[in-house]
Amino acid sequence: MDTHDNLTDHSELPQAERPNRKPKANRKRQITIVVVVSLLNVGLLALLFSQLLTPAKNSGTGDSGIPAGGNALVGHAAPDFSLTTLSENTAASVLHLSNFKGKPVVLNFWASWCGPCQDEAPFLRSAWQQAQANSVVFVGVDNNDTTTDGKIFLHKYAIPYPNVIDANGATAVNYGVTGNPETFFINRQGIVVAWLPGPLTPATFQSNLQKITG
Repeated sequence: MDTHDNLTDHSELPQAERPNRKPKANRKRQITIVVVVSLLNVGLLALLFSQLLTPAKNSGTGDSGIPAGGNALVGHAAPDFSLTTLSENTAASVLHLSNFKGKPVVLNFWASWCGPCQDEAPFLRSAWQQAQANSVVFVGVDNNDTTTDGKIFLHKYAIPYPNVIDANGATAVNYGVTGNPETFFINRQGIVVAWLPGPLTPATFQSNLQKITG
């Protein structure tokens, strides 16, 4: 008997009976690809998550902690406006911002329906009382509100300085206002030198007031 008779000659077996090594190799390759892709996805997710938690390094901040240059008007002339007054103790029925040129102005945008504006109102009243010594003018702009609600707000918080109604929000748009409250600090030359979104605090108010009274 030929010794080769006991050996299996795979070339003579039918195709279905031959050992199939390629599927095993393919499976290993597929598993490797899946593992690599999964690791890449995990890495990308970790990078994205870290970027969301890390403040942007390129955005400078002023002494108030607000990103510098966050409003395009900073460093430029404040847009003039002529709006109907809300304050009962104001003689003129229409207020022109240009009438205050030569004086430092704190221009505050607010609305009666704005919760943070309600929280800020008592502070603005006391800040105005202190700032009068430096001939600082306060002007409030009731933004996207009704005259009735605006007057109720002023009466409720006993706001003494002039306020006007910007019913359709056109003036707010000119100032780039995106929410209430927002405050602009305007120097004697009518230039916006600072802009603060959100309610004022004693620290942010004093630091920016010095920029327009110094």
